[in-house]
Amino acid sequence: MKFNLFKQQTTPMVAAKPTGASDLSVTPAPVALVSAENSTEPVNKNDAFDEIKNKFLNEIDKIPLPSWAIIAIAVVAALLILTCCFCIIKKCCCKKKKNKKGKKGKGDLGMKNLKGGEKPQDDDDEEDDVEPGLTGDEKEEEVKEKEKLGKLQYSIDYDFQENKLTIGILQAADLISMDSGGTSDPYVRVFVLPDKKKKFDTKVHKKTLNPVFNETFTFKIPFTEMGGKTLVMAVYDFDRFSKHDIIGEIKIPMNTLDLAKPIEEWRDLDSADQEEPEKLGDICISLRYVPTAGKLTICILEAKNLKKMDVGGLSDPYVKINLLQNGKRLKKKKTTVKKNTLNPYYNESFSFEIPLEQMQKIQAVITVLDYDKIGKNDAIGKIWVGSKATGAGLKHWSDMLANPRRPIAQWHPLQPEEEVDASLAALTAKK
Repeated sequence: MKFNLFKQQTTPMVAAKPTGASDLSVTPAPVALVSAENSTEPVNKNDAFDEIKNKFLNEIDKIPLPSWAIIAIAVVAALLILTCCFCIIKKCCCKKKKNKKGKKGKGDLGMKNLKGGEKPQDDDDEEDDVEPGLTGDEKEEEVKEKEKLGKLQYSIDYDFQENKLTIGILQAADLISMDSGGTSDPYVRVFVLPDKKKKFDTKVHKKTLNPVFNETFTFKIPFTEMGGKTLVMAVYDFDRFSKHDIIGEIKIPMNTLDLAKPIEEWRDLDSADQEEPEKLGDICISLRYVPTAGKLTICILEAKNLKKMDVGGLSDPYVKINLLQNGKRLKKKKTTVKKNTLNPYYNESFSFEIPLEQMQKIQAVITVLDYDKIGKNDAIGKIWVGSKATGAGLKHWSDMLANPRRPIAQWHPLQPEEEVDASLAALTAKK
């Protein structure tokens, strides 16, 4: 029984020879490649490539674009890919060079520190950060040129009993020349930030770079508020016919001073920051002229966003009108005062008898002022209209003359008082 089981297991492993068969070796037949379509022939590689190519072209033909557009898109895509590859390669190369350079610097640093006679790496880095192209001597000369604006001698004294800050402007020396003749016409403006309401100007000294002023100015400031104030002394070059140029300034935070004793010292002028023009507000006026009656009517309608002039952050504005002819004042009018407002509404009209032949000689100067019961009424800003004006002032005047008997209203931005006065003075000088 065991023998039979063993025989049954081993029978599949031995093939029985057929009767009469010879001992010839049997060579296996070649196996044919079977394609996906159950073909018995081998697949030709060229045919497969052609088939893929045809399918790709058929897909392209389905795209609703002309052939030139598809080519252009392909070219642009290729250029983008090339550009990206170039940037990546360049970045990698630069990074490798930078790393090598850093390693070299560290090695040099180690040797220099061992020798003990060279600067530390931090100093070298600071020198590398300096703008290239300038040697040490040139950099020193450039710094000196910036500092050569001149110097100012001043005094500071505070009266604790009366809460008065007294500033003395004594003299200036070695000022830079601002005029073509190699001189300047200097004066000093003194004010305290952040108020900037009360400003004092010294007298103008003509054609000198070493003026002697010897003038004092007083500010009434409680001692409890002194810590947040900054004293500013700015030296200007006076110009009769244009904006005054600033030579330099000195800013002193009051919390850095010991006010227990008077101070008198010299200090170099610093270059002044170019500040944006201060916004003074806008005024809306209406102009009307009747040629047959020779009547000019100026209506002050309203103003808005006026500069704050009072301590409480408001103003008491009113408007003054001056009619000028050849620089001389012919007539003047003024509106009522509007209390505690920065956006006053007036709607007040003023009429003047001006013959038609004189209208080309008339200039109307309109000034917005802050009313003050005790001191001087400070000007907030000015405008002027007339045949010799410029910009909005000239356009408004021309529109009025082109539309007789019809009121023409227009907004005007207020300008600093000194700029308008300088323009009017230049107009008078030309005549």
